[in-house]
Amino acid sequence: MSEKTKRIIMDTISILFIILFAYAAVSKWLDFSHFKVQLGQSPIITDFSSWLIWFVPAVEISISILLLLSRSRQIGLYFSFSLMTLFSGYIVLITRFSPFTPCSCGGVLQNMNWNQHLIFNIFFMALAMTGILLESDLSIKTKHLLQ
Repeated sequence: MSEKTKRIIMDTISILFIILFAYAAVSKWLDFSHFKVQLGQSPIITDFSSWLIWFVPAVEISISILLLLSRSRQIGLYFSFSLMTLFSGYIVLITRFSPFTPCSCGGVLQNMNWNQHLIFNIFFMALAMTGILLESDLSIKTKHLLQ
């Protein structure tokens, strides 16, 4: 695969994550009261909901900013992978061990059932891992060219 193709794939992956996280954060802020209630009803994270209502959207926006900048893109991809892994772990926990399963997702994502949401998250985890590997490969090649 050419370096140009890798860069196009990297840019596409980054744009997809920026759209996903920016959309999710804005959806949460636009319907903040609903998001707050849903997080408060979660039997797994109720104790942390008062700070998660601010932390999750802020992290989503922060990751989007990291992905916008080429020099911080790789760390943004690591954070993207980590956040999607946490969200996926939450889905597994809530569907396996909770009698009540509130969805604190916003916008279009709230229309997915839990299995669809898990598949969606796993797909984005795979995208993040692909981006991490491609970015690592491009970084190694760039370092060799500079030497």
